[in-house]
Amino acid sequence: MSGAPFGARLDGAFAAHGHLCVGIDPHPYLLQEWGLGRDAEGARDFGLRVVDAAAGRVGIVKPQVAFFESFGSAGFAALEHVLAAARAAGLLVIGDAKRGDIGSTNDGYAAAWLAEGSPLEVDALTVTAYTGVGALAGLIDTADATGKGVFVLSATSNPEARGLQTATTDAGETVARLVADGVAARNTDRTRLGDHGLVLGATRKLDEYGFTNDAARALSTTPVLAPGFGFQGAAFESIPAVFGQLAPNVVVSVSRSVLALGSASDAGAAGLAEAIERESAALGEVLR
Repeated sequence: MSGAPFGARLDGAFAAHGHLCVGIDPHPYLLQEWGLGRDAEGARDFGLRVVDAAAGRVGIVKPQVAFFESFGSAGFAALEHVLAAARAAGLLVIGDAKRGDIGSTNDGYAAAWLAEGSPLEVDALTVTAYTGVGALAGLIDTADATGKGVFVLSATSNPEARGLQTATTDAGETVARLVADGVAARNTDRTRLGDHGLVLGATRKLDEYGFTNDAARALSTTPVLAPGFGFQGAAFESIPAVFGQLAPNVVVSVSRSVLALGSASDAGAAGLAEAIERESAALGEVLR
């Protein structure tokens, strides 16, 4: 492993630039609004412009892999350019790929996204745990060995997930909480921010998903990746109420609400940079 572990680097990003994370989501309609082609080249140019606007203003970016993947091998090549540029700019990169399986398949995902020197190398990866948190052990082991992190989906923003994520075990624990406890158990050093975290939607009432005050204390060093701000309706001011004791650990993800203010022109690039600065300052009033 080279350098500091992911949790320490995430904590450093919080201290230097705050908690804002800018999504790199080249939606087809945004490519069109930016005057870019709805193709891999357009996605690459879009991503590179977001990296330029984010660098020095925030510490974290989150490329949404699906929008690049939709263009096949050319899309992955475009993503490789964007990832390399982001890491060269000193940004922490969370690859929003939502991978997850069992055994050697997870080993393959780990080699693709978390191995040092991989063309798709990121600092942390979003993963799913429908096969059980234990099934992610090989992937998490690779993350530990390379100083990387994972964010495991636990209580997500989409309404379709509620029935599954609030279902309870024989012991009365929700599935969302079962996942959270399994992830927290991998953060063995409780003196600092952990390397492995949870995806918790900012539009959810977390107590309905089993996240009581006792749960928050048990997760006190667990990072949280929180989508749902801006376009999806969550407000920065709600963070203390929604996340409680976990608020200092939250990576606050925004995408369309700022990306809609950019374009491929110089004026649009300036507008995107200004929007990022404005959102970061507003968030800083809530999470200092």
